[in-house]
Amino acid sequence: MAARGEAEAPGFSREKIGFCLVLAPDGAVVEMQDLRETAGRKRQPRLLDVPAAVKRTAGILPNRLWDKTAYVLGRTAGPGRRTAEEHAAFKALHRELLAGADDPGLLALARFLESWDPAAFDAAPFEPEMLDANLVFRLAGEHAYLHDRPAARRLVAGAPAAEATGPVCLVTGRPAAPLRLHPTIKGVEGAQSSGAALVSFNKDAFTSYGKMQGDNAPVSAEAGFRYGAALNRMLDRTSRNRLRRPLGDATVVFWADTSATVDEDAATAAEDTFAAWFDPAPGPAPDQDAAEAALIRDALAALAAGRPIAAVAPAVSPGTRFHILGLTPNAARLSVRFWLEDSFEAFARRLAQHHADLALEPRPRGWGRPPAIGRLLVKTTALQEKFENIPPLLAGEVARAVLAGTRYPRSWLAAALVRLRAGDDPSTGWHAAAIRACLMRDLRLTGDRGEIPVSLDKDDPSPAYQLGRLFAALEAAQRLALGRGLNATIRDRYFGAASATPAGVFPLLLRGAQNHVGRLRKDGKDYWIEREIGEIVERLPSALPRVLRLEAQGRFAIGYYHQRQAQFARRPALASVEADGTEAGPTDDTPIEDSQDDV
Repeated sequence: MAARGEAEAPGFSREKIGFCLVLAPDGAVVEMQDLRETAGRKRQPRLLDVPAAVKRTAGILPNRLWDKTAYVLGRTAGPGRRTAEEHAAFKALHRELLAGADDPGLLALARFLESWDPAAFDAAPFEPEMLDANLVFRLAGEHAYLHDRPAARRLVAGAPAAEATGPVCLVTGRPAAPLRLHPTIKGVEGAQSSGAALVSFNKDAFTSYGKMQGDNAPVSAEAGFRYGAALNRMLDRTSRNRLRRPLGDATVVFWADTSATVDEDAATAAEDTFAAWFDPAPGPAPDQDAAEAALIRDALAALAAGRPIAAVAPAVSPGTRFHILGLTPNAARLSVRFWLEDSFEAFARRLAQHHADLALEPRPRGWGRPPAIGRLLVKTTALQEKFENIPPLLAGEVARAVLAGTRYPRSWLAAALVRLRAGDDPSTGWHAAAIRACLMRDLRLTGDRGEIPVSLDKDDPSPAYQLGRLFAALEAAQRLALGRGLNATIRDRYFGAASATPAGVFPLLLRGAQNHVGRLRKDGKDYWIEREIGEIVERLPSALPRVLRLEAQGRFAIGYYHQRQAQFARRPALASVEADGTEAGPTDDTPIEDSQDDV
């Protein structure tokens, strides 16, 4: 990553820099250069690679060749109780660091620090908005910053290195002096903005055998720097190695290995393909979005049917190793929610199987492209369909199940059913798709030859599925008989009870349906609904189940969705009644057409 310019070189870190002091050879300040970039209405510091930042807690520790104004200039916007000490420490560090330097830029910095008086900040070219910003230096007449000059880089590289003796590094397997403090990781959603530690030991309860801090998990300084630099860069908002949205509370990064058999272009192709399939971004225009959605659907369908990865993603090299990491905040630390590694093809096939398990006809409303896990969960488990209301542990477990090919958490099935009982609309199809995925995967992984229908199956042997169909038919009869102005349908009042305890609810619903069918018969219309109800009742057992287990409640919801969508597809008049009702919008339940749904 460092060689490609995607991460800092060893000894450097990316920091927010606000201003640059341009120095004359004699150390005088010639100019103050504003490095901030405009983002919206505000100006934000620029990210620059500078000598690695020290990890400050309570002590006074200056950085090399850059720092905030309290250290560099001896001025701060606050009370500044330690400002004089911080400035003195910065000068002392650089007096030692620059001793014997013969580079013009480094000499200019040394002369500046020896002659600088903090009171000079009150005059031009200094401005109050500089206070507490990070500063770097540049020699007048040159474009490179002082810390990028070859002599400065040699100083940074020539800093005292860890001895090649000590405990074995857990990463490299070679003896090395352990890193005392591990790098700070930034960019994880919900973690501290200043960053959090993936590894830290700051209390006696976390240590073993009296070891201090990093000695408890010995990692060499080089390995610690490299994992911190790589992870921080992949967690950047603009990184192509990061999913756009977190999965619950988990921020997800991913990357492909490069080796003797996989070049950088093939690794990049694997990463771009994974991002497009796992977390697709909307296209720039509706027609392009629909075309891209169709390509993704076709590719995943081909993989699910057993086609080789070379036929679907020819730019990806066979055998490419792929890594996926989910991180969550935990106070000042980070937790690893999941860590998976396998071949790219294995992950791609599991993702394709996930979408095959979700398959439902007609496709759920608004399902133009295979949905990302986050959107699927927000539609089926989150109160008010807000991402922050997705159960955090559930999101991580669903992601793990998708990527590892294991069972979906049973709590996903339960959460989807709870949302239906709480009033979510079962006719959208999102809940039915999630429920079908959970049931299908359980059947396949247990070796059961059973099947959950993708589209309406009038002969499905499951009583729960037929009860769901019957409930949809009874609701249709009510809508056709009473027409416009319904304040609430039987779905609003009885869906949860009918799916859980059918024996106690359906006798009441069937008695009410006789009145609805009688009205329709009297008006001489819509005989089809009476025939439909009769055909479904004939497929039910003589004694209705008193209680349906969780899996059966899921089949009930799927049967309801299939029956309802089939009715609307065959009977435009029913869709017209729904559209004129008080509980649905003008096009909420019109038959789903591929082109309109994709747009």
